[in-house]
Amino acid sequence: MAFDIPRGVVLPLDVVDVRLDPAPHPFEVAHRVAVAANWQTEKAANPALYDGEMVLLSSLALRGRRLVGVCHAVRYSTFLYWRRHRDVSAAEHAFAHAALVTADGALLAIRMGAGTVNAGRVYFAAGSFEPIDFRDGQVDLEGNMAREVSEETGIDIAPLRHEAGYHALSQETGTVVFRRYVLPLAADEAARRVAAFVAAEPEPEIAGPVVIRGADDLPEGIMPHMAEIVRWHFSEAGRFSLPAG
Repeated sequence: MAFDIPRGVVLPLDVVDVRLDPAPHPFEVAHRVAVAANWQTEKAANPALYDGEMVLLSSLALRGRRLVGVCHAVRYSTFLYWRRHRDVSAAEHAFAHAALVTADGALLAIRMGAGTVNAGRVYFAAGSFEPIDFRDGQVDLEGNMAREVSEETGIDIAPLRHEAGYHALSQETGTVVFRRYVLPLAADEAARRVAAFVAAEPEPEIAGPVVIRGADDLPEGIMPHMAEIVRWHFSEAGRFSLPAG
């Protein structure tokens, strides 16, 4: 099977081995004309959209605690077309989350800005994998997460303590790989600093920070995958601990 991973359950991971194939994605090749037509519709609805490069998976499989996959560079317009049709037999989407845990036990998320395709939606600061996120052909999760969190919130995750491994949650809408990082700030102070960063940005990507304090504290606009991560994090199964040191 091209995609062989359990759906709807948070899975522990030791290794994420997702590689970039330089060949064109078969899905993009097969739907080039339809992608171009759909892009005109998308741009008419949201002129701020930019048809940059990202990647889509052609395979993804769980092998024990190892996630193995192959992806290809595509245009953003191809992703939007795929998202409308959800042809999960030919392509899938994957992305990473740095899940920020505050010093007082809350989660620090963001609400996307009005000019984005996910305007008003709530999740952890993140972005799709791009070709620049691959080093020697293999995905650099830490690099992707660090860039996206910094661009959207101004937070540098490099010095933060974090879990040793990762977790994954796969749904038909995509597969998210996430790792929890601990901020040395209480939730209100962390949110204040993110809000100040956003206010100073000439073209911020996000509308602002969102603090989540419990499993039932699900804000309006929260993405389905994010709601599942929140419930898991605040459950016994998601009990959070850091490695010694």
